[in-house]
Amino acid sequence: MIVLRAKSVDYEVTYINLREKPDWFLAISPHGKVPVLKVGEVPLFESNAIAEYLDEVVAPALHPEDPLDRARHRAWTDFVADFAAMLGKIYYAKDETAMAAGIAAAKPKLARLEQAVAAERGDNGPYFSGENLCLVDAAYAPFFQRFAFCDTNLNTGLLDEFPRLRAWSDALLATDMVTGAVAESFPAEYAANLQRRGTYVATL
Repeated sequence: MIVLRAKSVDYEVTYINLREKPDWFLAISPHGKVPVLKVGEVPLFESNAIAEYLDEVVAPALHPEDPLDRARHRAWTDFVADFAAMLGKIYYAKDETAMAAGIAAAKPKLARLEQAVAAERGDNGPYFSGENLCLVDAAYAPFFQRFAFCDTNLNTGLLDEFPRLRAWSDALLATDMVTGAVAESFPAEYAANLQRRGTYVATL
């Protein structure tokens, strides 16, 4: 959704209940995960594959032109799975002790990501590699968004230790390309999900 919005592509969205996935969706999503993009009658699954396809067929390009820079961006996009799991151990923690352990475990990896942002654009921003949103931004934004939602109550102060990551997150969450990519019901639905999972943040 973020890439579609960044490229001003017209699209239609069909939201599904992830706890009761319809058969038609399972037939086109091998892992049973969202998002899935239908191009005509051809379904594409997996966020990175969808983003790469869109970047190849719709201007403007959100990947760097230089092959080495592009490869580095792809590598940091692949790191998103680790990033998401790392933050998940904080905002899906069942109690304060587990949350504290998640925070401690996250700091070394966040430090590496802070270094990557510094290497890409120094103190210039606001996005991962400079003034314009790129595919790396689109990949990380949803998880910064979920963390920010939870940290309103958790008050971890975690990103304050990493000023470039804090600035990056703030910039992503200030653009309609990101905030407009989720349904209006997202806050309520996500809060209900946290409650169902028995998370610590849901008790605050």
